Amino acid sequence: MPSTAPPSRPVAYACLALSMALVGSYVALSKPLAAVLPVFLLAWMRFGIGALAMLHWLKKPHHEPPMAPRTRWLLFLESFLGNFLFTVCMIYGVKLTSAVSAGVIMSAIPAAVALMSWLFLRERVPPRTWSAVACAVAGIALFSLSKQEHLAITSQGLGAENTPNQVWLGQWLLVGAVVCEAAYSVIGKKLTGSLGPRRITSLINLWGLALSTPLGLYIAWDFDFAGVGWSTWLLLLFYALAACMWTVWLWMTGLRSVPAAQGGVFTVLLPVSATLVGVVVLGETLLPMQWLAFCVALVSVLLATLPTGPTRHVETDTAQNF
Repeated sequence: MPSTAPPSRPVAYACLALSMALVGSYVALSKPLAAVLPVFLLAWMRFGIGALAMLHWLKKPHHEPPMAPRTRWLLFLESFLGNFLFTVCMIYGVKLTSAVSAGVIMSAIPAAVALMSWLFLRERVPPRTWSAVACAVAGIALFSLSKQEHLAITSQGLGAENTPNQVWLGQWLLVGAVVCEAAYSVIGKKLTGSLGPRRITSLINLWGLALSTPLGLYIAWDFDFAGVGWSTWLLLLFYALAACMWTVWLWMTGLRSVPAAQGGVFTVLLPVSATLVGVVVLGETLLPMQWLAFCVALVSVLLATLPTGPTRHVETDTAQNF
């Protein structure tokens, strides 16, 4: 068991909120990276930088018992589903459909987390948390539907490159991304019961590096690294540290004190943060529907975090279901 005491609820909420806010910011700022670097090369370098930064986190603390085979398997699943397979499903799902479709389908993440928490962790999900989940789903969907490119994408709906069969496949890939992200939250909750946040973060990243190395090396063989500007390298450094280190550590720290279903509500802050970065940094404008989405997102977070009367929290070791 981790030696340090779990954080208080307010600190845990702050960690979860900051984690998703960082994810939204690096998603928005990673557009220039994707324009210069191939996706799998970008992933490989991201995990490589993260591995170097977290070498000192890999060492097993003296108080921590040896990892059981089940824990090792969950670590692999956490990285395979949450890092590798999620990225593949998301990238190719968006390619075959649209960014708007991706946003609407991904709005199901909070509900998927709540459902999987109930099924696999046997968490009791109170009605107020379900209400927060519903608001989070509505908020993310509003953000997606409010994007200015919606009409253009809709009019191009089934162009020459996106046949009906391809769109259908893309939608199912996005559903797969939702399942992967929900599994990431639920498995992460289980892992926090036996490993500390730092060790979880570093080990997940190491698996990500191993999974991305074959394709990363193949693409790197013919890639012109000299043509990449210094500003891109600096952005890559921020992206790698935020995606591999800071956001995962913050998320795992918050999950130590918060049920997975409740933590899933905080994913609503991802599109909020991405939109704010677009407005403040990239000079985009905020549409009326996005203001409405902000209000709905705020309601979902308030519903999830406002204190209630004494309740009995079910903390079980029933991840034997995994």
